[in-house]
Amino acid sequence: MKRRPEAVCTVGLIIINSGVFLILTMLGNTEDALFMRDHGAMYAPLVVQGHEYYRIITCLFLHFGIEHLLNNMVMLGALGWNLEQETGKVRFLLIYFVSGIAGNLLSLWRDMTTGEQAVSAGASGAIFGLMGALLCVVIANRGRLGRLSGRGMLIMVILSLYFGLTSRGVDNLAHIGGLVTGFVMAAVLYRRKTIYH
Repeated sequence: MKRRPEAVCTVGLIIINSGVFLILTMLGNTEDALFMRDHGAMYAPLVVQGHEYYRIITCLFLHFGIEHLLNNMVMLGALGWNLEQETGKVRFLLIYFVSGIAGNLLSLWRDMTTGEQAVSAGASGAIFGLMGALLCVVIANRGRLGRLSGRGMLIMVILSLYFGLTSRGVDNLAHIGGLVTGFVMAAVLYRRKTIYH
């Protein structure tokens, strides 16, 4: 019998994100904010006044240039591969999308309260959700899951937040919102596998 891939949702998400990027690259410039806004990126006035709520989800599949895409897909592959095998496909997808949406809603709230009108896109809110969830799973497994350790995961979280906070043009609220949501989702959904002797 043929062995099924262990992280089909992770692989599927990478393929979809890459496919969307390739299509948009053929249509125009993915580093142009107006082009991205016109193709589903999140932009507060269009979401709130224009009632284009779908942008809260579509922006998760859009990336500003090849570097943005590659950075996110490498993180998605590394985190998703470990998390999906541990939580299963349905819980993994729930964590991914709920974290991404929660991060985007927090970012949208900030734009509305400050009057900022940034065009934002990227899977990083959802990916930070996977990071938060994986941190929770490692803690639930007494600080170790395969080659992952609680200390290593904590260092990854701190460094990722630090790089975001010290870089320009990064939607840090989406990252923080995703991270916290992912951790909480895993705390609710994850059950440690029991090994009977």
